[in-house]
Amino acid sequence: MIGLVFVSHSRLIADGLCQLAEQMAGGGVKMAAAGGLTDDPYALGTDATLILEAAQSVWSEDGVLLLVDMGSAVLSAEMALEFLPDAQRSRCLISNAPLVEGAIVAALHAGMGGSLEAVNAAAEETLYARKVERMPEDVKREGSHD
Repeated sequence: MIGLVFVSHSRLIADGLCQLAEQMAGGGVKMAAAGGLTDDPYALGTDATLILEAAQSVWSEDGVLLLVDMGSAVLSAEMALEFLPDAQRSRCLISNAPLVEGAIVAALHAGMGGSLEAVNAAAEETLYARKVERMPEDVKREGSHD
């Protein structure tokens, strides 16, 4: 079963997302949070060393999917993966999925035994999920400045 790593600039967000995804998936999926810069839960940023340690902690031969929030989280995740041996790095993937929705879907699909590629594809599909259904006239009305 693949492992999941949630990378956020906020330790509180990464930890909370890990807790939420674990509850939604019902356990059994290895997940790790990699957020913030220091032991201070309010220090914002990303740390390649924390991401590397998180990826190693959930490693399996099936691979590791990393879900990231934005910007430098991607760069830090890429840097972290550079420190893995080639065989492990080739089984790690940074997802383009939105962090929260993607993490929940990834956890559910990983729990069902999906491959790294299939779990990532399902997570990335959440890019297109609509949260609020609007009728065309509602959208037009919201965009007008009458």
